[in-house]
Amino acid sequence: MIFTVAIDGPAAAGKGTLSRAVAAHFGFAHLDTGLLYRAVAAMGGDPVAAAHAVSPEDLARPGLRSLEAGQAASRVAADPAVRAALIRFQRRFARAEGGAVLDGRDIGTVVCPEAEVKLYVTATPQVRARRRWLELGGDEAQVLAEVMERDARDMGRATSPLRRATDAEVIDTSDLSIDAAVARAINLVADRLATARSA
Repeated sequence: MIFTVAIDGPAAAGKGTLSRAVAAHFGFAHLDTGLLYRAVAAMGGDPVAAAHAVSPEDLARPGLRSLEAGQAASRVAADPAVRAALIRFQRRFARAEGGAVLDGRDIGTVVCPEAEVKLYVTATPQVRARRRWLELGGDEAQVLAEVMERDARDMGRATSPLRRATDAEVIDTSDLSIDAAVARAINLVADRLATARSA
């Protein structure tokens, strides 16, 4: 069965946690598409050539989860040629047999507009910055400034900006526990999956 769950949202909103939980619950494959851009940035050299050459093994490179890697990924993600190369990789993954969960910033709007489920996971910049600060340390005010800078770049880029798909369900995690947010996501996916199976 081909069944795609597209999960979008800004940095540190919780979309990665929800995506992994949903994939594990339903036995779907999972792709953190942000890791693709982080890997391309880490590969160095011409980012377009790196985007064409990136492989699943590159997603296991050390250091891809750092704040610096995220900032570098945001910069290469603004290149339309890089995005075009990586969209092909993502679409093949999304429509493979057995179900797939992809999380990123343009999954429901650009990569998989036909996804059976679209979720938009968000939280206030202050909440997201605190989460990132608790995870990585540093100066909390500086982390907030970097989160807001990243938001502005991701939402303002000309190619595939971060925005909610019009048919996406919003999950605001600002005041939700992880368990509550995961339960809501699983329930939404379960409803759509039941409908798809009965069609």
